[in-house]
Amino acid sequence: MRAIWSGTISFGLVALPCQLFAATEETGPGLHTVHAACGGRIRHRRVCELENIEVQQTDIARAWEAPDGRQVILRDADLEALPLPTKHVIEVLGFVGTEEVDPILYSRPYWIGASGAGAQRPYALLVEALARSGRLAICKVAIRSRERLAALRPRHGMLLLQTLLWPEEVRDPGDLSSPAPLTDRELAMAEVLMDALAGVDIDQLHDEYTAALNSLVDAKAGHGELTVTPEPAPAVDLMAALEESVRAARQNRGGSDEEEQP
Repeated sequence: MRAIWSGTISFGLVALPCQLFAATEETGPGLHTVHAACGGRIRHRRVCELENIEVQQTDIARAWEAPDGRQVILRDADLEALPLPTKHVIEVLGFVGTEEVDPILYSRPYWIGASGAGAQRPYALLVEALARSGRLAICKVAIRSRERLAALRPRHGMLLLQTLLWPEEVRDPGDLSSPAPLTDRELAMAEVLMDALAGVDIDQLHDEYTAALNSLVDAKAGHGELTVTPEPAPAVDLMAALEESVRAARQNRGGSDEEEQP
């Protein structure tokens, strides 16, 4: 893996030189965009709207536009010179219980590796201390030109840094709750269904979209037919749908569909 950030974890007077590595990667079908009429590839080019010329990546900068239209051009060297401590320091602000961080705030994960022999003991200490306490270390760090909140936690004997959204980045959905009344029997049957479907081995789950897309490509290339899976229809009788779901779940798991129901 290639490090995407180098710096130091700072907690109290302890400094831990480290590197960040991307913990995840996106996979999926390798589709590209084309002109539907002829199949020609669509290319996205960076064109200056004033000179109408294509611009190389090395000649691209960022800019802030003032209310009067004037622009302040910012180059990479300008951004690197920002007086921001968290550019190269993961600053530990404090420690909290895992339940104190709303899961909606979790964003991108990064593995943390210790840099150099002198970082090994502080690294091992932080991993073990977090594991024993069951707490997260809340931090601030600047990654890819943005300062982020983040949570440090142990995983498989290593440190994982998970960036967090700022609270103001979470949208207020308004009130999307349902006013529909529920009966005690419906709630009891829903709990029975949840018990019947308890336990999921996430490691055994796979992306079925890619397989379906491959089937679609094969069908279109060979002028074959693709089997379309019907979408589930809303239940007319909620209680009947729950009871049938419980029976199907028990049969799929080798249980009896005659077990006691509410």
